[in-house]
Amino acid sequence: MSVVEVLGPKGPARFGGVDMLTWARNQLRIAGDIVDNPGGGLLFATQTIGQVKAALAEEAGGRRDDVVALLDEAEDAAIRRDFDRARELIVRARERLDQA
Repeated sequence: MSVVEVLGPKGPARFGGVDMLTWARNQLRIAGDIVDNPGGGLLFATQTIGQVKAALAEEAGGRRDDVVALLDEAEDAAIRRDFDRARELIVRARERLDQA
């Protein structure tokens, strides 16, 4: 058997080929837009918020703890169907990311 050279991960580009902050902002904009849509909006929005939270916590090494905390509150508000509060928190999180 010949030697196999492993060059790195295969598959789609991480974060859709854009930097993480651009990806996070875009994902949060979508989540805020659909959080109260019938037919899966709440499910998709909370899943998206969770994915962004996890990515920020992993990649930022504690530098984005304030944004992660806002997203934690937004996710909780969405689950409790407090959609206005969830949107408000998502907007605040996006604003903090814009300051990066």
